[in-house]
Amino acid sequence: MDISKNGERREIPINQTLRSVLQGLIRRLDSPHVFIDGEGNRLGDVKKSFKSALKKADIRDFRFHDQRHTFASQLVIKGVDITTLKELLGHKTLTMTLRYAHLAPGHKLNAVELLDETTYIKPTAQFHQKGPNRKRLSP
Repeated sequence: MDISKNGERREIPINQTLRSVLQGLIRRLDSPHVFIDGEGNRLGDVKKSFKSALKKADIRDFRFHDQRHTFASQLVIKGVDITTLKELLGHKTLTMTLRYAHLAPGHKLNAVELLDETTYIKPTAQFHQKGPNRKRLSP
């Protein structure tokens, strides 16, 4: 199906990891679909199979939709800009995209540390003692 929930056509690129996984799947030549039933018909809903897999793996408190949040968060953490993320998620507004972009606790520190790579201010003096009696070392 190439029509999204909002009725528009959308293409999503895939990375090499997903390409390899999909190429490794056994498929029926008489069906163009990836997820099929025993007769080769397209599965309408993979959530039942997903729930079964979670149960077998003893994974609790995880929903199918949580993968979307993980996708968004991981891309933001890796530095993907919010506009590109919006396009990948198929959202009309940035407001909706921001609901999915939950970030790791250190993301703000990582962001400001990027400045260290481009900015260098030579210190004019160094101190080796704290407090009012600190001694100045020559630069």
